[in-house]
Amino acid sequence: MKNKIQKDQKKRNLNYKFETKQVILKSIAKNKNLAKTTCWNSELALSKIKFKTQLVKRCILTGRKSKFNEKFRFSRLSFLRLVRNGFISGFKKSAR
Repeated sequence: MKNKIQKDQKKRNLNYKFETKQVILKSIAKNKNLAKTTCWNSELALSKIKFKTQLVKRCILTGRKSKFNEKFRFSRLSFLRLVRNGFISGFKKSAR
């Protein structure tokens, strides 16, 4: 499981690099104060950027990708374990 978490971290770093480059090129392309050739060149570079990896949302503790809660970034099982042990306050069992 440790290996998957490390691979995921490498993918996220690579994706972050491409994302920042994409944001910079978009801002150059939309800037009206620059020359048109500069804007066109940035749009051309934008069309060539392709993300090589697809990010998978994983649990921080276990690395599980199924039943993932995006708000807390934990899987369902680890979230319930943390709530039961009292590490996350403000939750209690629902009464039916």
